[in-house]
Amino acid sequence: MRVSNARSGAACGAHPRPSADACAQRRARVAARLEPDEALVLPGGGLRTRSADTEFRFRPDSDFYYLTGLADPGALMVLRPGHEPEFTLFVRPKAPDLEVWSGRRVGPDLARERFGADAAFDRGALDEKLPALLDGVRRVHIPLGEPGVQRQILRARTALWRRNRTGATPPEGFIDARVTVGEDRIRKDAAALASLRRAIDITVSAHDVVQRSVRPGMHEFEVEAQLEYEFRRRGAAGPGYGSIVGGGANATILHYVDNDAQLRDGELLLIDAGAEFDLHSGDLTRTFPVGGTFTAAQRDLYAVCLDANVAGIDKARVGETIETIHQTCLRVLCQGLIDLGLCEGPLDALLESEDYKRYYMHRTSHWLGADVHDAGYYSIGGTPRPLQPGYVLTVEPGLYVAADDERAPEALRGTGVRIEDDVLVTDGDPDVLTAASAKTPEAIEALMAEGPRTSTEA
Repeated sequence: MRVSNARSGAACGAHPRPSADACAQRRARVAARLEPDEALVLPGGGLRTRSADTEFRFRPDSDFYYLTGLADPGALMVLRPGHEPEFTLFVRPKAPDLEVWSGRRVGPDLARERFGADAAFDRGALDEKLPALLDGVRRVHIPLGEPGVQRQILRARTALWRRNRTGATPPEGFIDARVTVGEDRIRKDAAALASLRRAIDITVSAHDVVQRSVRPGMHEFEVEAQLEYEFRRRGAAGPGYGSIVGGGANATILHYVDNDAQLRDGELLLIDAGAEFDLHSGDLTRTFPVGGTFTAAQRDLYAVCLDANVAGIDKARVGETIETIHQTCLRVLCQGLIDLGLCEGPLDALLESEDYKRYYMHRTSHWLGADVHDAGYYSIGGTPRPLQPGYVLTVEPGLYVAADDERAPEALRGTGVRIEDDVLVTDGDPDVLTAASAKTPEAIEALMAEGPRTSTEA
């Protein structure tokens, strides 16, 4: 038996999709980016084998879903402004015998009625219908690096070449659709922001529950299970990326995902995890003491990261850049490394030598949205992109002292701290979307002292 986790018509899980109006407005904005003789072709993604005859739960391509609201394996969209039809969908045909096994399909009729397609066809008709949709198109926007859709376009192009003597005109070249759509996604519209806020609210609530519950002797996988249970219980599809739950020295591994060690009193626990709602992901990192109280050395290291986090957030303003945020955090972190005896000063010399990379080796921010590392250029023409209202980004400075770092004070060895918040750029002050999550040492210790809530309080 072939086990399929396909779902159609909504995002992964039972979440409401963006409205047809919201998707239509997005398509109109993207269409305005195209030249009159250009078209956009996006695949919706397919099922991926997990092992043998089982598959991962289907998650549609983020760009495709952003413009259609449709989650149906194998779907494909064509957007050709000023042409009839302008918006075309290719979907799997209705097949009651197969739907009994693998879930309901949208079918061409509902693709028109529910998702606003001007025309919709069986996916099997793609070779027949696509050449006519691309006839006269000079350049096609497609996601470069996706061999399936590239082969499909090339077949359509070949068919049009063969009919060139009778007036057909094949496309001449490709443009990367990830840029075309990403430049619209970077500035969150009302629908995207609503989904993102919901994902972040769920994320914050789940982290809160976990911080109250962690005790020495638990295993990282127990914490991970509780965290992701809370995501699902509150309506999320699950985690938006692999949850990082690292205790002790495991917190010094940036993308640690083994999550199998036992938590010990006296160590810190770093959790980097976010819930996904309507294909938008929260991204929150909190670091806290397994036993409920920071040691003096841990508190000192944590204070440096917190100061950097706060300073970086304050730079998330219109006209600033992600590079400015990074440099602001970096200066605070480096001064802290000098003060703690982990690096030697003066500050500017440390920045120039980059010796700080022993303890801070990553960037400070990334865009956040439908992908946890979301779409959109960071630099334009080699210059950092100025922040604008509607951009959402993370601010996540950290310090990581390896367990075998003989240069570091013994009390800090095997200690990792990262503090990450999600921030919306506005016309005024930064809007910290994760502000409800305990972050100061005092707030964290007080929260942990309260202990788990009852089911009626959670």
